[in-house]
Amino acid sequence: FMAFGGFSLVENMKILRTAQTAFWASIVIVQWGDILICKTRKLSLFDQGMKNDVLNFGLFFETVLAFFLIYTPGVRTVFGIEKLRFIYWLPAIPFSIFIVVYDECRKCLVRNFPGGWLERKTYW
Repeated sequence: FMAFGGFSLVENMKILRTAQTAFWASIVIVQWGDILICKTRKLSLFDQGMKNDVLNFGLFFETVLAFFLIYTPGVRTVFGIEKLRFIYWLPAIPFSIFIVVYDECRKCLVRNFPGGWLERKTYW
């Protein structure tokens, strides 16, 4: 029996699980950028540095946990996820980089134009 797309139902389910796993991996990668921009409100990430050991451990642990869940056979079955090829980790990286670059530009403008429109609208 052929399901949608000319694939069998089993093949379709494997493709769906792979897509869901890749989406989850992309969330993990984009969270790297999110946590880095939340470290400071005005100070550049490059001036602040990565001195927070708890945050560094959190980034490391999140990444190791994702790899463990995705590449451990018994665990994959429990969570209904599939092993990913390396290339499926890559599409989210530009978005994570964009988030960091965008926020660094915003912070630079807020520092250089204190009290301006951008600070009033984006500074919490």
